[in-house]
Amino acid sequence: MEKYWLTVVLSTGAGFLARLYMLRSDYRQYPGYPHGYVTHLSLGFIAAALGAVAIPALVEKEFTAVTFLALAAEQFREIRSMERESLGALEDGELVPRGKDYIEGIAKVFEARNYLVMLVSLATSAATQFLGWPYGVGAALVTLAISEYLMKGPIIGDIAQVVPAEPVFEGSVLKVEGIEIMNVGLPAMREKLLRDGLAVVIKPKDDNARATLHSTGQRQAIAHVAASILGTKKDVDLLEFTPLLRKDPDTGRIALFMVPAEKDMECLVEAVRRAPVLESARRAPLKTRLGRAAAD
Repeated sequence: MEKYWLTVVLSTGAGFLARLYMLRSDYRQYPGYPHGYVTHLSLGFIAAALGAVAIPALVEKEFTAVTFLALAAEQFREIRSMERESLGALEDGELVPRGKDYIEGIAKVFEARNYLVMLVSLATSAATQFLGWPYGVGAALVTLAISEYLMKGPIIGDIAQVVPAEPVFEGSVLKVEGIEIMNVGLPAMREKLLRDGLAVVIKPKDDNARATLHSTGQRQAIAHVAASILGTKKDVDLLEFTPLLRKDPDTGRIALFMVPAEKDMECLVEAVRRAPVLESARRAPLKTRLGRAAAD
């Protein structure tokens, strides 16, 4: 196999660099540094190596070696379970939890990224083996761009309009554009909520978006993203400062009220717009005949 060393080394390196590029610690503060990085980079290297040796194995007619790809796929499924358990264990310490739906989405992403690494490595290996190393580098760049595109899922800004809103009290009930948020008894707390709080209204663009925003898991994910980016004054004994999303049952609009650490309306609007649309929450009733008929 010495004649394949360039193919294996180049494609393994391309796959590993792809995993390094896809490994980002963002507002979610996950994966943690350095232990989370070590775990995912190690698994990424294994995925890259498996993708790299597949083509040389086929050229040498070592078809049994390709079965390792199937075994790797089985092992990568365990990554989803590992991430689910890790993030689930952290939920008790979160003042604004992610929610089970968001955790499941993150776990699926970490599993899928190893398959993208294998794709980069496999394409680089094939191009290098049959066309030469310059084509291998080109294949690596092309598949990395494809991976970057596949990593970008839909966001709230794609399915809904996010507009600033003014919170008001009607008696003891806090409302945002007529949508009831919560009941607050203490006058001093009402004054503080109006002084320090921010509110936005999320207006779905169609019935598909309306059905998606109906999911409580999706709304919890929005609250977590907003609190992660702007911070929150909520503490364990200040339930009134909990970010809340409530729905207008007649229009499907969603009102978000929160008391951020940084009172910046522009940042709040952008944070909500960039919150991910969860796979588990995504609905498309308009794609069915009955759904379209009900919407008319």
